[in-house]
Amino acid sequence: MSDFNGKSIIVTGGSLGMGLACARRFAAGGGKVMIVANDKASVDSAVAEIGENAAGFVGDVRRNDDMAAAVQTAASRHGGVDVLACCAGIQRYGTVVDTPEEVWDDVLDINLKRIFLASKFAIPKMRKRGGGAIVAISSVQAYASQAGVAAYTASKGAINALVRAMALDHAGDNITVNAVCPASIDTPMLHWAADLWKGDGTAEATLDAWGRGHPLGRIGKPCEVAELVAFLASEKARFITGADVKIDGGVLSKLVIVIPD
Repeated sequence: MSDFNGKSIIVTGGSLGMGLACARRFAAGGGKVMIVANDKASVDSAVAEIGENAAGFVGDVRRNDDMAAAVQTAASRHGGVDVLACCAGIQRYGTVVDTPEEVWDDVLDINLKRIFLASKFAIPKMRKRGGGAIVAISSVQAYASQAGVAAYTASKGAINALVRAMALDHAGDNITVNAVCPASIDTPMLHWAADLWKGDGTAEATLDAWGRGHPLGRIGKPCEVAELVAFLASEKARFITGADVKIDGGVLSKLVIVIPD
C-alpha cells in the first residue's frame, strides 16, 4: 500500500479513537504523519506504535498559537502539508437550558474551532504544494439529533456548513474539503457514553443495544472510518469536494414512527 507516499499529513486528535485509526492508515500508505493532541502520554504511545512514519506534537486544538506551531512543525519536518484530517472531538450532554456556558464553549471550540484553526494555517502550506485535501470528522447528528445533545449537535451541523464554505473558497487552490459523518463507532468516547448511560446494566450491554439500533446490527470500527477518510484525502477523490459522506451502518435510512395509542 503506497497511496500516500511522499505526502505530509496532519491528524488532529490523532492519538485516540478515529484519529488514531486515521494516523495508522495514512502511515501504512507511506505518508509522513504528524499526530496533534493535547495529551502527551497518548501522543507518545501513538507515535511509538506507528513507528518511523509518525511524529507527535502536543498542543491544544483550540489555541491559535498551538495550531500555528503544529502546522509549521509538520511543514518543516516533512517539507510541507498535503493532507489535514481533523479528528479531535468531544461529546457532552444537555439541553440549552441545562448546558453551562463553559461546556457549550468547550464543545464548539474542540469540535468546530479546531477545524477553523488547523485549516487557517494548513491551507497556505497546501497552496505552496499546488493543492491538498482536508477531511473533517462530523457526525450523523448533523442530520438527525438525539434529545439532550444541543451543543454537540450544533457543532456537528456547523462542521458540515463550514466544510461547504471552505470547499467553495479553496477550490481554486486545488484543495478539496469534505466531511465524514459516522454513527456509533467503537471509540473511547463511545465507551465513555455507554458507561454514562448504562443504568443498572453494563457498558458492554449498552454498546450492544446501540449496535442493534443500526440496520447492520453493530457499531462501526475506527478502521472503517479511517478507510473513508483516506479515500477522500487520496488522489482517487480529487473530484469530490464540499461533500458530507455518511458512514452509519444504515441508521439514517431507518425511519421510526411512533404511533400513539
